[in-house]
Amino acid sequence: MTLKLGVIADDFTGATDIAGFLVMNGLTTVQLNGVPGGTEKVSADAVVISLKSRSCLAAQAVKDSLASLDWLRAQDCGQVFFKYCSTFDSTAQGNIGPVTDALMAALDTDFTVICPALPVNGRTIYQGYLFVNGVPLNESGMRDHPVTPMRDANLMRLIQMQAQGRAGNVPAQVLDKGVDAVRAALADLKATGVRYAVLDALSDAHLETMGRAVADMALVTGGSGLADGMARAWAVPDRRAAAEAKGQPGKGRAVVLSGSCSQMTNAQVAAYKAKAPALRVAVDRAISDPDYPTELADWVMAQPVGLAPMLYATADPARLKAAQDRFGAARASAAIEQLFGAVAALLEAAGFDQFIVAGGETSGIVTQSLGITGFHIGPQIAPGVPWVRATSKPVSLALKSGNFGSERFFFDAQSLSPTADKDMT
Repeated sequence: MTLKLGVIADDFTGATDIAGFLVMNGLTTVQLNGVPGGTEKVSADAVVISLKSRSCLAAQAVKDSLASLDWLRAQDCGQVFFKYCSTFDSTAQGNIGPVTDALMAALDTDFTVICPALPVNGRTIYQGYLFVNGVPLNESGMRDHPVTPMRDANLMRLIQMQAQGRAGNVPAQVLDKGVDAVRAALADLKATGVRYAVLDALSDAHLETMGRAVADMALVTGGSGLADGMARAWAVPDRRAAAEAKGQPGKGRAVVLSGSCSQMTNAQVAAYKAKAPALRVAVDRAISDPDYPTELADWVMAQPVGLAPMLYATADPARLKAAQDRFGAARASAAIEQLFGAVAALLEAAGFDQFIVAGGETSGIVTQSLGITGFHIGPQIAPGVPWVRATSKPVSLALKSGNFGSERFFFDAQSLSPTADKDMT
């Protein structure tokens, strides 16, 4: 089978996000966690490699991304896609810019596109400015992100701060004129020395237009919306059901683990704990008490069958700031991640086989702690969030980026499980 598209994603939830859209278009898709081994072979239309390179040191992000590219090229991959978050999470130093430049150099190309838009989830781009649910990025909840606070909505300025060249914009009015007009605009920008073309996107129609316009580019960068637009050109609708079936969750017990502190996850946690067993984890004990994971796992196991019990570190901005001021942001974050990873391993050993996880970093550590290196992609719970099922054992996960999904996401995830005796009201 020809590998049409190779995706290098900068975190776990971003990887499942883009993989879900590819499967929706009937593309057989395998997700691999971490840089694949040199001898690993995959038969699929698309492969998504999920890295933990969003918030690590830029040098490590570049190293892992280039190693992933080497593996994809060894599979005769037709096109490479660097996937980052629809809110362009990054800092003035990286990592989106440094990784993009490194991939461009390795692929011997001096031009690519930038498009994190996902209109179905409220991420749109106009005149090169990124909006979240109708407000500029820097006025959204991302302004106070604990690791990558976003204080500017202008994507041209953001990429130029951390990359090696000039950026330009292809405005929405050009997208409205169709594929040929977009290709002409891209050619004009490249001719003037622009390295990064920021593509406006206000609708799914824009995504489909740009997806066809970039079909011949060696490297494309963006969010899952652009990949969805690209995949529509290859769509095989009659294969969607069969592809999703491989990732359908099983009938075992589930747990919700929420580490994200995004606005939407705060709303989701509030809605869920009003109906289901829920316990807030304590940062100080996560840092200092080696027996704390066992205590939390015992609490989960003691809850009655029904709606999955939830452990959460999700906090509003004031509570989050207080914890960061007391313990340090990096220390507190690492302790919570390790705690959730340890709890997940204990619960799997006790027979839990469904893990609903909120937050990119939390999803990464849970996946690693469960020893999962690859996924089949299953049905979508919300746009950009599918169920996934491990290729090596009967464990299913729903890995949610912080701001994705509706307030009922944790309920919606369980409603897709074959277990039918849950009260979803």
